[in-house]
Amino acid sequence: MTTVDVVFRYATPPTEAVSLALANTREVYGVRRLTFDRNACTVTVEYDATRLNSSVVAQLVRRAGLQLVEEVPLALPVPPPEPAPAA
Repeated sequence: MTTVDVVFRYATPPTEAVSLALANTREVYGVRRLTFDRNACTVTVEYDATRLNSSVVAQLVRRAGLQLVEEVPLALPVPPPEPAPAA
């Protein structure tokens, strides 16, 4: 098992119905945990990467009714290389 986290930013806080639907996504084989950060408007989904990928996880969360805005990168992008000094 390869456990991976993916973080999504959502537009509006989940309603009670959406929260119940999201709780049911844990029934999907490979989804391990969902964690909300209400201050940052993000949801973190821990899943088994040998069973699912981030696109499938996003689709599951959207089907539950949570309106996703974007996937939040967990690592900073690699900066471009420094230009070589002029001779």
